[in-house]
Amino acid sequence: MEGHSVISPEVLARYAADAAAEVQGVRTKQRRGAHVTGSEVEVHVVIDYGASLPDVAAEVQRRVAEYLGQMADVKPSAVNVVVDDVER
Repeated sequence: MEGHSVISPEVLARYAADAAAEVQGVRTKQRRGAHVTGSEVEVHVVIDYGASLPDVAAEVQRRVAEYLGQMADVKPSAVNVVVDDVER
């Protein structure tokens, strides 16, 4: 009998938020979390003042996709980064 497991969207969202928190320029204590809908991921972050928003967002996208692939064998069709705030 071949096994099959399903990882809940809530667990995938936690993985995505954890991966985003590892990116330099993202505030780890104030991350807003993530949501997974189908194959799309939406990550909410707070960025450090002075950080390059495009560079940080691109790195969050890369890191989240890589992390989900490694941890859950999931390849998101899109990783959307929402910058909720910029803080000093």
